Amino acid sequence: MVTTIHGFSSQKIVPVYKKYNDTGYYVSISDSDRSPELDYVATVYNGINTDEFTFCPEPDDYLLFFGRIHPEKGTYESIQIAKLSGRRLIISGLIQDQEYFESKIKPFVNDDDIIYVGNSGPKERDKLMGEAYALLHPISFEEPFGLSVAESMVCGTPVIAFSKGAMPELILDSKTGFLVSTLNDAAEAVNHISSIDRKYCRDYAVSKFSRQKMIEGYLAVYQDVLKIHNRKSDR
Repeated sequence: MVTTIHGFSSQKIVPVYKKYNDTGYYVSISDSDRSPELDYVATVYNGINTDEFTFCPEPDDYLLFFGRIHPEKGTYESIQIAKLSGRRLIISGLIQDQEYFESKIKPFVNDDDIIYVGNSGPKERDKLMGEAYALLHPISFEEPFGLSVAESMVCGTPVIAFSKGAMPELILDSKTGFLVSTLNDAAEAVNHISSIDRKYCRDYAVSKFSRQKMIEGYLAVYQDVLKIHNRKSDR
């Protein structure tokens, strides 16, 4: 049986997966999200419907935070990056941590430079991402993938992210965005966003993170699994 592991809610689950190392076939959604205790047959990145995202060659001047409002996703850090770079920030996402929102986010929200628009549906998401100057993704955890990062790049919008988890696998540094480690580095990266070719950004993301690419990845997995199974049967 092929099992795709979409991250680990707790390390306590690893022994359960490990029990079936010899009989199952594990797929990871990024190389960074692999457990050294498990055997994997492949990494297959999440695939998105690229038809839902419109390429925008001429962006607006605002920065975008898109994701759940939670400390590990870096909403507060995005506000600081926007202030350091002197640009507007639009925040869109579900408030997952109300206390965090009330104490760290809401005091900065206004109608001028820090704007919270709540949750956004597919059409609003497409517009926000496509017209953004850059997406900010200053995460503080080892994120196993990052759908908004791939979605943003499919729109042609570069991403400035903290270099954690799968970010080095998703973003081509200096070509589809910038991998940074501090708020000051992120603010400085904003000054270099104009050097990113937005068409290249989209083409790269489509080639790596489309549904078709994911389908091809899983077909290859099934072919490999059948070969392994046949070899075992011949013994």
